Amino acid sequence: MLKRPFDKSKLPSRHVTEGPERAPHRSYYYAMGMTEEEIHQPLVGVATCWNEAAPCNIALNRQAQAVKMGVKQAFGTPREFTTITVTDGIAMGHEGMRSSLASREAIADTVELTMRGHSYDAVVGLAGCDKSLPGMMMAMVRLNVPSVFIYGGSILPGRAPQVQEIPEDFRSRDLTVQDMFEAVGRHQNDEMSDKALDMLERVACPSAGACGGQFTANTMACVSEAIGLALFNSSGMPAPYESRDAYGEASGRAVMDLIEQNVRARDVVTLKALENAARVVACTGGSTNAGLHLPAIAHEAGIDFFLDDVCEIFRDTPYFVDLKPGGAYVAKDLYDAGGIPVVMKELRKAGLIHEDCITASTRTIGEELDRIEREADGKVIYAIETPITKTGGVVGLKGNLAPEGAIVKVAGISAEDQVFTGPARVFECEEEAFAAVKAREYKEGEVIVIRNEGPAGGPGMREMLSTTAALSGQGMGKKVALITDGRFSGATRGFCVGHVGPEAAQGGPIALLKNGDMITIDAVSGALSVDLSDEELAQRKAAWSGPRETIYTSGAIWKFAKLVGPTYKGAVTHPGADGEKHVYSDL
Repeated sequence: MLKRPFDKSKLPSRHVTEGPERAPHRSYYYAMGMTEEEIHQPLVGVATCWNEAAPCNIALNRQAQAVKMGVKQAFGTPREFTTITVTDGIAMGHEGMRSSLASREAIADTVELTMRGHSYDAVVGLAGCDKSLPGMMMAMVRLNVPSVFIYGGSILPGRAPQVQEIPEDFRSRDLTVQDMFEAVGRHQNDEMSDKALDMLERVACPSAGACGGQFTANTMACVSEAIGLALFNSSGMPAPYESRDAYGEASGRAVMDLIEQNVRARDVVTLKALENAARVVACTGGSTNAGLHLPAIAHEAGIDFFLDDVCEIFRDTPYFVDLKPGGAYVAKDLYDAGGIPVVMKELRKAGLIHEDCITASTRTIGEELDRIEREADGKVIYAIETPITKTGGVVGLKGNLAPEGAIVKVAGISAEDQVFTGPARVFECEEEAFAAVKAREYKEGEVIVIRNEGPAGGPGMREMLSTTAALSGQGMGKKVALITDGRFSGATRGFCVGHVGPEAAQGGPIALLKNGDMITIDAVSGALSVDLSDEELAQRKAAWSGPRETIYTSGAIWKFAKLVGPTYKGAVTHPGADGEKHVYSDL
């Protein structure tokens, strides 16, 4: 490859490398072993969320080295840095989950601050867990620099020992962490022994990588390709495969091409690109959390793309990729079947993809799809003409119980089970609900309501996987429904409605519910309602005593609660591109 000249006079790094007045800055670079040539090349931030918190992040450090090699091959100078991750699998089911959504904002903020503070020209971001993926993409769009995203990869599936102590259905399928949460429910129901639970926990998660089903991490990894920030097929390969290094190197080289052609993140992340991403979430039965993260990414670009807009796309997109938790297969199976490129190729056949969107390769989506030779295998990826269901795996809801909307995952739920009417059983927080479920203090046919778990009121908008998995483990996943102003894990299954807005802390209708109120969830028509008149709701609102007090009165979670906006807009904490008076990359 011939060395390419880059005009540093138009790049942010000129502020730290060029001219006599920057001699002190250059002395720092020499102190780190950099050569004169490296100092005067474009400086590329290589941002990772590496840590030892969980398997989803543990491989990112090694993968970053491959990215740096690619940057060097294309005559750039990589500068590696790390940011935080709060891993939901570890944070789930206790106070730690309050840190999860706030960590998305912290990741975006810290990447932004590092890039600004050191005047880096471009970024390659590596992330492995739920909030780190959207957080990294949000930073890219906020900074509007040439950007390439790369996923750390999914975990390999687990397998149970073939012993009688373990229930047969656990022995006969690939395992993910979802199965462990459901195993807890089985154990509580005296359907699984201590010994069986002990054996399962040792084999369910056998390698580095993010949770293996189409949970939030893999959903947002698919989004990274569909939206154009990641190279095609880069998200599919499991984390332990050292051949992932080839994607790392290619991503490093790609960011240098973007610098040369001045293709920036907002050139990639357009309204059409966001619509493409929502299509892929729908057809793969992806996590409801995409309804939170896509609006947040759009916000960084100054694009109005709210929960309603996401759900409108979900409504008319066929569901044709058979992935857990609603389906049968895991992320490795999707990769083996050809990955997101084959999925998008099927969407193109139905005219459901905008082909003119630019991608990190500098080619358009259409040009990328023209290069894909593989076809749907009919097992993991169905042909779009014969989908699993004719509408998306995720549905938006609205009504007098959710004027600002709500969202429910229906992948794997039959049409006749997508309408549910029952009396409310109201809980003021997740702990109350989980204790009641554990003690079987609920009845078949009820709608379990968990409120005060929204972004501000929780605070932190916790996920409810422990409660929903316990219900599934007790065999009640189809016999009750659940609604909350909080969130559900991408691993949640059952008829579970999240993101109910306005949240309870803002006096939304969910704050006014009482035990026995009749609630109807209709995922076919997209309605979420309570059988109360407007007059009755108004009377209850007038008598409402205000938001519940919390113990979070200082620190990062308090700060998040004070700043966070409504769920339907992505639960973001700053004005976004609409409030800008400058763009970092143009300073």
